[in-house]
Amino acid sequence: MTRLYTGKGDDGTTGLLFGGRVPKDSAHPRAVGAVDEAQATIGLARALCERDGLLDRQLTQVCRDLWVLMGELATLPENHAKLADGQTRVSPAMVQAVEAMVDDVGERFEAPSAFVVPGQTPLAAHLDLARTVVRRSEREAVAAAAPGSQVLPYLNRLSSLLWAQARWVEGDHLLSRDVAPGG
Repeated sequence: MTRLYTGKGDDGTTGLLFGGRVPKDSAHPRAVGAVDEAQATIGLARALCERDGLLDRQLTQVCRDLWVLMGELATLPENHAKLADGQTRVSPAMVQAVEAMVDDVGERFEAPSAFVVPGQTPLAAHLDLARTVVRRSEREAVAAAAPGSQVLPYLNRLSSLLWAQARWVEGDHLLSRDVAPGG
């Protein structure tokens, strides 16, 4: 039987990609943990999607991208030369791909003219929850991302994508709501 634990972290440290150990409450593990949580909340939303539909495919790609992003955040600066674009480092092309998803989804609905109250549908509510967790992971990543990294732009675009997806899946629910005064 394969053991699913090592016990190496029992001292309050964790190992990083390409070597090195740091306290579990330092910037790198905090950022990776927040992104891991964001990925899990995206998985909750994905569980409510039509299998193999556009939204499922987009969310699956984003989850795969987040593994790459976590790899970059789990690497000490002295090991950044070992990172590979699209495999262990977020590339500009990955950011552009998320931007293209935002643009595509944005064309599928009319943007609301007022603040949105989350919870119009279960799927939209899960997407909004995922968006807030991505925003928190972005804040955590500020301390861990290397200068010039594409981690922060990626997370920023991802939160926009999740917002747009939530509005899109609200469909008629979005359009049938009362509009706020002035909206």
